[in-house]
Amino acid sequence: MSDRSLPPGVVGVHALPADHHDGPWDSIVVPAGTKERLLGTALLVLRNGRLLSPLSGAPHGLIVLAGPPGTGKTTLAQGLAQAAARAMAPRGATTFVEIDPHAFPSDMLGESQRAVSTLFLDTLPELAARRPHTVVLVDEVEALAVRRSTASFETNPVDVHRATDALLLGLDTLRQQCPHLVLVATTNFMEAVDEAVLSRADLVLTTELPDEETVERIVRSSLVELAGQWPALRPLAEDRALHAKLAAHCVGLDGRRVRKVALSALSGRTDVALDPSLLTADDLLDAARSSAADPRG
Repeated sequence: MSDRSLPPGVVGVHALPADHHDGPWDSIVVPAGTKERLLGTALLVLRNGRLLSPLSGAPHGLIVLAGPPGTGKTTLAQGLAQAAARAMAPRGATTFVEIDPHAFPSDMLGESQRAVSTLFLDTLPELAARRPHTVVLVDEVEALAVRRSTASFETNPVDVHRATDALLLGLDTLRQQCPHLVLVATTNFMEAVDEAVLSRADLVLTTELPDEETVERIVRSSLVELAGQWPALRPLAEDRALHAKLAAHCVGLDGRRVRKVALSALSGRTDVALDPSLLTADDLLDAARSSAADPRG
């Protein structure tokens, strides 16, 4: 499906597994057990959703990833779709749908309730009918599901409140019509998401800023990737003492900023920018110190 023919709010539709979607699941560094929990929750619904649907405590197929920007929520969700698709491949392909609430046409902004209803009651069931399994990513779900208990009708038009109602109805209807569908929602502000949406989630996972051990693993991963392109950098990728020093400077940065430390080091000197194989430990340490001093980059 070309970008021009995508329904409102949909920014991507992909058939998985696909080789060009490999990477995010293996490259992202998260606490032990995080990926297993995510994948297990998704596979339970993708494989057994229809059998579980008659139960009083049936899953909604909803996973919520919450946490500060740069902590890997979207990357985790994209990687999860590919990992789940590979696991389910013997039983058929998976459709991966990416939703951006901000991608609705401007002329629909005054019709949020209708737009959300169309998305969940028409568009997603139609896309889910294409293949045996479906994974949907909704980034910044708080844009569709304002927390009604704290929202003010003065600052949030009635239309926005009705959009949240429409989303809840859509989640319930989608669960009945498409028990083979998993919806992964991300949010930077969990306190802004309506409680009724969160209560429907089979898993709410909070992604935190990485601790020092995780930062060190991210540093090592970044340098290993660089060494894959420039083998002369392999000693830096294998220098555990250096990784520890860099991590000590980078604690407090989000994972995205930690990975950009290596990029910053490559651009710190023009000769290194022209030939990254000239990168040194001092370049990396200087970049780490600078990033720590100004975490905005």
